Amino acid sequence: MVTKGELLYTQATDKAVQERGETGGTVTALLKYLLESHMVDAVYAMKKGADIYDAQPTLITDPKDVIQTAGSLHCGTLLVPKQLSKTVLNADPNLKIAVVAKGCDTMALYEMAKRGQINLDNILMIGVNCGGTVRPAMARKMIREKFGVNPDTVVKEEIDKGQFIILTADGQHKGISIDELEEQGYGRRENCRRCKTKIPRQADLACGNWGIVGDKAGKATFVEVCSDKGAQALNKAVEAGVIEVSAAPQKGVEIRGKVEQAMLKLADKWRAKDFAKGGNGTERLQAIMKETSRCIRCYACIENCPICYCTECSTKKPYLVTPGEVPPNFMFHMIRFMHVSDSCINCGQCEELCPMDIENSRLMHSIQADLEAMFGYKPGVDMTLPVLALVKEPEERERLAATGTDQIFNIFKD
Repeated sequence: MVTKGELLYTQATDKAVQERGETGGTVTALLKYLLESHMVDAVYAMKKGADIYDAQPTLITDPKDVIQTAGSLHCGTLLVPKQLSKTVLNADPNLKIAVVAKGCDTMALYEMAKRGQINLDNILMIGVNCGGTVRPAMARKMIREKFGVNPDTVVKEEIDKGQFIILTADGQHKGISIDELEEQGYGRRENCRRCKTKIPRQADLACGNWGIVGDKAGKATFVEVCSDKGAQALNKAVEAGVIEVSAAPQKGVEIRGKVEQAMLKLADKWRAKDFAKGGNGTERLQAIMKETSRCIRCYACIENCPICYCTECSTKKPYLVTPGEVPPNFMFHMIRFMHVSDSCINCGQCEELCPMDIENSRLMHSIQADLEAMFGYKPGVDMTLPVLALVKEPEERERLAATGTDQIFNIFKD
């Protein structure tokens, strides 16, 4: 009987799923079983589109289609929860869904749940370890310039043992150190470098290949059981004979821990480097004002941020921000920073999708890190409510929990 807290080696019993999936096919086999057993109504995951640089979110209700999502896509940089909420749950908020989620995805799910956008009781989170993702354009550039390979010939990529590795259609297998690539301006997205949620333990199950040793290397999934809900799902899959489990050996546990610690140490290095760019105090404010002065007010950052959820956005209030003004008055950015910075999960979507290449994520994340140090609030790890600006009274926290809105005072009238 699998219980919360256990560390396991797992693999699919179906040979086809083993071969098609990553490291034993556990995630694919589990998702397929969850649909077949009607434990969930649908699966929401990523699948490869036109090529390895094209990650497409997909809602699956037919178990036979789950195999489409097998494998990893490090060059797909979408944030799952925001897409799930906008395209699926808005239509039917009561669907029970299994979601394959990276660290930033799990953090977003928690923050959106606090704001009444998602009901976690209806979500089964299958977390996947993530060392980071690479922007599609950067991946193509890196493969062409550093690997000397036509990016259109690459059929598979992975990040493993500190390397970015590619496999081409004609069988070429090449790898280059992530450290080397990033020191030369290539590699992972900037927010991924700073991320410290490498093993998403706030998910129901945290799955990955770190710590798989011996004859199981490449053939099994390391699973950490993080909740009773995750334990129940895994137990039922084991009882149905679709997944095999065994206790993770101590050596594997130790190696997994070392990999995680090495990545956390690297994240600290990048945080120090990135945050130093902005300076402190007035210097930082001036840097933010200069960086955001290129804004064309397209609202891509707001539309794709998991923390932005207000039905009436304050940046569109004419008494706060002058309509039609481009670039907008700095109040536009002040409103967003005030609303988001304490709960920023460093998903990078505000920067990824900015047509003016404003370093929104770095600016926001640097403030969030300072607020976390001051108040101890770490976003996206549990259902603890965020720090409320100007308000500390228990009744205000109760109101936030009850209403899902951070509008404290209605002092302006339309």
